[in-house]
Amino acid sequence: QVQLVESGGGLVQAGGSLRLSCAASGGTFSSYTMGWFRQAPGSEREFVGAISWSGASTDYAHFVKGRFTISRDNAKNTVYLQMNSLKPEDTAVYYCAADGERHFPVVLREEYGYWGQGTQVTVSS
Repeated sequence: QVQLVESGGGLVQAGGSLRLSCAASGGTFSSYTMGWFRQAPGSEREFVGAISWSGASTDYAHFVKGRFTISRDNAKNTVYLQMNSLKPEDTAVYYCAADGERHFPVVLREEYGYWGQGTQVTVSS
């Protein structure tokens, strides 16, 4: 079993930056594709981006390309989501997720077996 805990959310003004972290425990972190999703009130949970188990490959949703960057530190069992040039429409609860099937990219939330509890990101205009 893998446990995931996100941190780093908060309130930021439009144009600002935040870095989310997701710490994993209970599994072989370096074997998991890690994804980030977000869910705004009244909306479905949507794919933000993912990083392969080695960190060699990343994939992003079109609406965050050029603004968000995913990275990972397998020695620290942690994945990061660096968010720059934030917009009010980025306001959501952000979740990290893990997929242990070693395929990439993984964009469907149904393919992720493990989820964190989420962290709130609020971007004010």
